[in-house]
Amino acid sequence: MAHAVFLILSRILAVLVVAFALAHPAAAQTLDTAALAKGFASRSFDDVEKAVTQLAASGSPRAEPILRALNDRLLVIAADGALLIDKAGAYENAFTGEAVTPTAKPTPIRVNNKIRTTLAAAMGALTLMSPDRQKRLEAAEAVFKSRDASARPLLDKAIAAETDARVKARLIEARAAGVLLDQTATEAERVEAVATIRARGDQDAKGLLSSLPAEVPPAVKAAADRAITAIEAELALWNVAQNGYYGLSLGSVLLLAAIGLAITFGVMGIINMAHGEMVMIGAYVTFVVQETIRTSFPGLFDYSLLIALPLAFLVAAIVGMAIERSVIRFLYGRPLETLLATWGISLILQQAVRTLFGPTNREVGAPSFMSGAFDLGGLVITYNRLWIIVFTLVVFFALLMLLRFTALGLQMRAVTQNRRMAAAMGIRTNRIDMLTFGLGSGIAGLAGVALSQIDNVSPNLGQGYIIDSFMVVVFGGVGNLWGTLVGAFTIGIANKFLEPYAGAVLGKILLLVFIILFIQKRPRGLFALKGRAVEA
Repeated sequence: MAHAVFLILSRILAVLVVAFALAHPAAAQTLDTAALAKGFASRSFDDVEKAVTQLAASGSPRAEPILRALNDRLLVIAADGALLIDKAGAYENAFTGEAVTPTAKPTPIRVNNKIRTTLAAAMGALTLMSPDRQKRLEAAEAVFKSRDASARPLLDKAIAAETDARVKARLIEARAAGVLLDQTATEAERVEAVATIRARGDQDAKGLLSSLPAEVPPAVKAAADRAITAIEAELALWNVAQNGYYGLSLGSVLLLAAIGLAITFGVMGIINMAHGEMVMIGAYVTFVVQETIRTSFPGLFDYSLLIALPLAFLVAAIVGMAIERSVIRFLYGRPLETLLATWGISLILQQAVRTLFGPTNREVGAPSFMSGAFDLGGLVITYNRLWIIVFTLVVFFALLMLLRFTALGLQMRAVTQNRRMAAAMGIRTNRIDMLTFGLGSGIAGLAGVALSQIDNVSPNLGQGYIIDSFMVVVFGGVGNLWGTLVGAFTIGIANKFLEPYAGAVLGKILLLVFIILFIQKRPRGLFALKGRAVEA
């Protein structure tokens, strides 16, 4: 018991000393490097602890890297008594940062639990008062999760000095977490702390309020129970919104994978089982572009996806047109043979990629603008998914414009509605078939560029989306782009709302059963094409 009290008091003392030094830099001690090195080199744990406290209180800019090195067991003492930091086998002087080559292998500094306690307090103090906003924010979150009541004096200093609203709010929440579990705090203070944590409203706040000890006053317990109920209600609503965002994200992926299939299926009536391999080709083009940039033009890495987009479109389109000219053109009007032929082509393409790149997954990095996430209320919005949604909508509306305002689009729509009449009017339907197949394959290549950011780039990449793509096309209406859009987002959102209750596999089965029943009532999908050939 006495030992535990001593540990708590020593930690509070360390926090107070560092807080005073940071709040009053004029009072910071001059850094006595010789004395500190001697203290760290001592075999006495008390001397090492004293050196930690003195270094933290000095206000030196070298304090944080030295304490971090000690925490990571990288602080060592050379044979001549110099204090060094081990940088993966290379050494630097802890106080100056200069590279050093010791004559003998340095000795690591030993620490015990008491030193680790003091070290944690000192590092937390330095980080909370850091000039770096992100470090202060991370430190406040760490203190909130640690529920450290002894950090209250330092948090008060940090709150008074903080100018950033978000960081200040996190500091106040961290202080409230300590007050809530502090048995010396008054009942009114602890009830007020419950209200502060309730306002935070996330899972961490709920976990803190749910783990209160049994001996808390009844008023505090009642306030915590009310707060937990309110937080659970809010989290349930945010969870619905988060599932909706995940559904939009999945729907955008399905739309991007299915949109090329929709125009080839609608114009040509081809069941193209090799469509997924066009997606795979786009992903591997992205990988090749990034590898080239990494080795030869590393400064262009953030532009790698922009460079890969037109290349993926061209490569996939050329492969698609070659397949149409060499195989599919001879199988029009024979759907079963076309299905088998394109399935065989898909196997050939997969094996070709395995031969060229190997069977293992390939890494495709994310540019800086697609990395990370941000919070929108209780939603976590990842940048890669957000950019894919935006990119998918841009591709969708660009394709709509092409079909409506270009000669190729007019001819494609004419062939879709009535192939014989279009041929009678002088439209070269064979040429339109080739260009349509190339366009659909090129769009699948663009899908591969996007999917490389959220899925494994492997020879089997396209196989995971081909069945879902056909479901989207049939459900939305064969050859209708608006139907494909509605079908993709409907299936994506429905899938994400079913998963938490039915699981991923059963959820897909339920969706498939629903689509089968739906097609029994509406065989042409949500949005059926109009035209004499269709009506016939």
